Amino acid sequence: MSLTPEADASEAEITVIEPRPGWQVLNLREIWRFRELLLILTWRDVKVRYKQTVLGAAWAVLQPLATMVVFSLFFGRVAGMDSGGVPYPVFVFAGLLPWFFFSNAIASAAQSVVGNQSLVTKIYFPRLLIPMSSVGPYLLDLVIGFVMLVVLMAGYGIMPGWSLLLAPLMVLGLVVAALGVGILLAALTVEYRDFRYVVPFLVQLWMFATPSIYMNAFGVVGPKGTAILPFNPAYGLIANFRAAVLDQPLDLHSLAVSGAVAAVMLLIGCLYFRRVERGFADII
Repeated sequence: MSLTPEADASEAEITVIEPRPGWQVLNLREIWRFRELLLILTWRDVKVRYKQTVLGAAWAVLQPLATMVVFSLFFGRVAGMDSGGVPYPVFVFAGLLPWFFFSNAIASAAQSVVGNQSLVTKIYFPRLLIPMSSVGPYLLDLVIGFVMLVVLMAGYGIMPGWSLLLAPLMVLGLVVAALGVGILLAALTVEYRDFRYVVPFLVQLWMFATPSIYMNAFGVVGPKGTAILPFNPAYGLIANFRAAVLDQPLDLHSLAVSGAVAAVMLLIGCLYFRRVERGFADII
């Protein structure tokens, strides 16, 4: 018995896509389904970053290297900054390397949704993939810069210890922190374009609250301030990254506090992003 067109239509499976109400963190199943798109967006950002550049990936090394030279001249020689017995150029490069990853990843993620207007307004995909993919190129920069750090350490006769194996854990924490802050700022930038000007200024100030060029801030902010600084997620992660690479004692307290704050920031960032992302296409 053949079915009539009306019967065919009634028996056809209909899929309706609707936004889920309320606050949500992550739909991991959906992110996994679109993992290939995440890789494509990340690779696109890598190619755009180095397209039509003469030095290419060398820029990943030149930025922290040039900054290291400046700080070494002014703080290492003139101010005599304490570096825990490690040559100051190596000390400051080991701190600037993760800092530039963190700061550049935040700045890129904050502008990512606005910069991908054509994608957001035309097709559906998990919007979280956009800020997530913008962090990937700077993770590649960190790996390239780490090779330069190893060469610099060898030039000064510094051998890493077993604690070097803990460095990837600090990098993972920095990725979590950068994603948390970047995702939150990406959503805020869509709604309030003032953040396009606030973020670069905020990142500049943030650097001086992070031990990328000094060992500790006890002499500047006092014991109470030193107790508060680990609530900056970059503080304990960068300090312990450098300690792990240079075989110095780890500060487990600051690592635990900064790691916990990084996880909370990721939770808050995803919650807010998922809450407002349904209106991106209309606002942007």
